[in-house]
Amino acid sequence: QVQLVESGGGLVQAGGSLRLSCAASDSSFRFYAMGWFRQAPGKEREFVATINWSGGTTYYGDSGKGRFTISRDNAKNTLYLQMNSLKPEDTAVYYCAASPRDLPSMAYDYNSWGQGTQVTVSS
Repeated sequence: QVQLVESGGGLVQAGGSLRLSCAASDSSFRFYAMGWFRQAPGKEREFVATINWSGGTTYYGDSGKGRFTISRDNAKNTLYLQMNSLKPEDTAVYYCAASPRDLPSMAYDYNSWGQGTQVTVSS
């Protein structure tokens, strides 16, 4: 089972951008679909985006459409989430996850999770 570590979170002003990274422990990363979820205080974990094993297909939840871009570099065993035009509503802990399924959007479809990275967007 692949181990995942998120990074790149921080404090940003509304309208700004962040790029989150998710580093996988080994090259088995290339065989997993990957996803990003987020969880704001008092709210359930929310699907943001997913990408298939090759990076050729992506799918976004409502929270990720338009402003966020998921990508991956299998040679580097790394997943990314580019977040633009950030809003205070984007404030959450962001988690990356790995799944044996293609383009999974449900949290239970993912069997490996990172510890999360905090994103805080100020107004």
